[in-house]
Amino acid sequence: TKELLAVEPNAECTTCESCVTVCPTHIDIRKGLQLECINCLECVDACTTVMGALGKPSLVKWSSENETIYQKGKTNYFRPKVIAYFTVLLIVLISLFAMGSTKEHMLLNVNKTTRLYKILDNGVVENDYLFLFANTDSKKHTYTFEIEGDLKDKIEIIRPKEPFSIAAGKKRKKVVVLRSKEKLANDARKDVPIPVTIKAYAVDDKEKIVVTRHTVFVYPRSDLLKK
Repeated sequence: TKELLAVEPNAECTTCESCVTVCPTHIDIRKGLQLECINCLECVDACTTVMGALGKPSLVKWSSENETIYQKGKTNYFRPKVIAYFTVLLIVLISLFAMGSTKEHMLLNVNKTTRLYKILDNGVVENDYLFLFANTDSKKHTYTFEIEGDLKDKIEIIRPKEPFSIAAGKKRKKVVVLRSKEKLANDARKDVPIPVTIKAYAVDDKEKIVVTRHTVFVYPRSDLLKK
């Protein structure tokens, strides 16, 4: 305040003590901010009224140090740091919007059962899985799935055979059995895990409600197939 008075000698206190009189905590704001101040700004209103009658600016006001002491005017909100914060916030909001618009309308977990495989009498191999479907859409849908890629003609779905329905917001477990239609590997030393791609979708909205999952079809070593 002393520095301001030295620059503006006509803007000095009239010692009316209106600011002290109206203060609920009875502090003298002219001595600077104090612990008892509750930021009610009653002193600002009182000083503005008195100094306004004299045609002078208020000596007590709510402003920044730059504006009051260094006379730098109003705060510049378009500083580099503010612009950087705004840019980061905008990127986050756009990312959240993009993630929300591309969300999956169904969920699917694919898990292998404890049995690696089953060898039938004719030499074909079966693998068992447990699929957990979740309908995250707002209405009921009928679902099915198929094998994609190079193995779609080499592995067939034995169970389930028919599409099934799931109500909105509900989950359903399905035991899935896949069976080889031909010889998939020829390794005499170890079992061969073969990557399989599963495409599941809603029959009534195939373009929108569709997910792809990856699992393995375990094919036994060749000496086991000869037994």
